[in-house]
Amino acid sequence: MTWRVIKQAFANRDMRKRIFIVIALLLVFRFLAHVPIPLAEPTQLRQLLSNLFDGQQLLGFLDLISGGALSNFSIMLLGLGPYINASIITQLLSKAIPRMEALSKEGEGGRRKINQYTRILALPLAIMQSIGLIFLVRQQASAASGIDITAGAGLTQWILMVATLTGGAMLLMWLGELMSEQGVGNGISVLIFVGIISQLPSIIGTLISSVVGQGAQFAVFNQWTLPINGRGALFVLGLGLVSLIMVFLVVKLNEAQRILTVSYAKRVRGNRAYGGVNTVLPIKLITAGVIPVIFASAFLAVPAFLGQLLQNANSESLVTLGQNLITWFAMPGSTPETANSVNYIYTLVYFGLVVMFTYFYTSIMFDAKQIAENLQKQGGFIADVRSGASTEKYLSKVVMRLTLFGALALGILSVIPIAAE
Repeated sequence: MTWRVIKQAFANRDMRKRIFIVIALLLVFRFLAHVPIPLAEPTQLRQLLSNLFDGQQLLGFLDLISGGALSNFSIMLLGLGPYINASIITQLLSKAIPRMEALSKEGEGGRRKINQYTRILALPLAIMQSIGLIFLVRQQASAASGIDITAGAGLTQWILMVATLTGGAMLLMWLGELMSEQGVGNGISVLIFVGIISQLPSIIGTLISSVVGQGAQFAVFNQWTLPINGRGALFVLGLGLVSLIMVFLVVKLNEAQRILTVSYAKRVRGNRAYGGVNTVLPIKLITAGVIPVIFASAFLAVPAFLGQLLQNANSESLVTLGQNLITWFAMPGSTPETANSVNYIYTLVYFGLVVMFTYFYTSIMFDAKQIAENLQKQGGFIADVRSGASTEKYLSKVVMRLTLFGALALGILSVIPIAAE
């Protein structure tokens, strides 16, 4: 998308209206992300959670995905987690259950039914996740400070908290679908993107503070000064340049695709001729997108969290196992001990998980057999490749080669920030 396209979009009255509707829905999302769950002492709770997330990788990751809703203990605490999990489950079921697979091939009507099943499945998942997250934050807060954030909460208040979180997740799912209906983009992806970039100001502020030093003042409308030496300035500029290069590479990898030419045989029906044209079949370099990185980050946060739980066990062997898990899977820079070191176990496992999930999700998203069957039914064929089984084999070979390079590139991009700690 170029500035010219954006200018043309705003010049069109209908498109301008759609864009403003999406912006208004995003403002509603950001407002709701700061509405706290009905609990006592919300200010004390926010400070407690802020200190807790600095040392908890799993909670910090969940807070980033939710756009800061978790650190605020907001009604949007669950974010889009239930809907995303439900979508993944329905995609897996559509490959495992013949009836679901047949439904996914019925066109627009079948996709609508699957989307409806996804929404229905998201409700019980939201209820279970809301209860689990409340217990998770409660346990971690109690272990860190000895404060029970749900102290004095009766059954009615527990029901209110769970209902509030579940309602927030369903409301967020509805906002995402409203955005998608405007035709500007995928609403769920837009919400995730906005939630992540909303944390950028605090991340940039932390980065600058670490470069400048303690007690630094920031330049705001020329009222404050930024006491930074030449070496620090070069570091910030270099870091900004590297970040821009990384963004450029990520965009290029995400947009990279191989174009296959598909020809359609010429057919004559009555006095009219059909076919005889060439089209293209684009195959993306990374079909799975950023899903492997999200999955790998979530999986890597679990062992360290389990290690913290095992440290409170009565068995000495379990305590030792818990300490080892924390050491092996501690994210570089998350603790003073790992501030200036590279955790090779964490880095290698992270790289391997990204590669594995890239292959796994690509196998779900790209069905070479179905594409080959559709081409054969429509009289289409790839040059120098026979229709049917040969086309399926050829497509599978092309996708596996692309996925190999894409998975390795995605894995390298994922571990570069870790190596740069």
